[in-house]
Amino acid sequence: MTQRAPSALGILVAMLFLSAVLRLAIGAGPALAEAEDILPETPQALPEGRADCDGAVSGELLAALEAREERLTTRESQLADRMQALRVAEQEVREHLEQLRAAEESLEATIATAETANDGDITSLVSVYEGMKPAEAAALFEEMAPEFAAGFMARMRPDAAAAIMAGLEPATAHSISVVIAGRNARVPTE
Repeated sequence: MTQRAPSALGILVAMLFLSAVLRLAIGAGPALAEAEDILPETPQALPEGRADCDGAVSGELLAALEAREERLTTRESQLADRMQALRVAEQEVREHLEQLRAAEESLEATIATAETANDGDITSLVSVYEGMKPAEAAALFEEMAPEFAAGFMARMRPDAAAAIMAGLEPATAHSISVVIAGRNARVPTE
């Protein structure tokens, strides 16, 4: 008789089977060791004379089960304590977030009030400067920094601003004009 060479499929099946056996053999040791660490030691068989006629559990096994139940009860209690602590912490975080939201809203309202008040003050000053005689207003503007004076000039009516600018020294009028003209130079156009 002639022998047939093993087929590729047969070799593949044999290799897969061998791989599975090796994986089970290699992985079984650590898994069993881990299981022994987790589970309490239980007797494999009841010692002679320790078994009841009714098939009752031995005292050692009962003690091991009670010890395990006690450990589980302790763990359960610890988990319940942790869950309660987490609920308390979560509630505190929610309360702090609400306080932060309220503080943010209050701060926004205060800023809006301050901006409105500031804008109102500047508008009042602009009205005062517009109502002054141009020569008197020009004397005040001569003493101001050009950036500061430009803020008022930009808000004035053109005729009042022109009358005050006419009364300024040419260098001062030029400085104020440069500041006003350059205010929006850096604003993006697109």
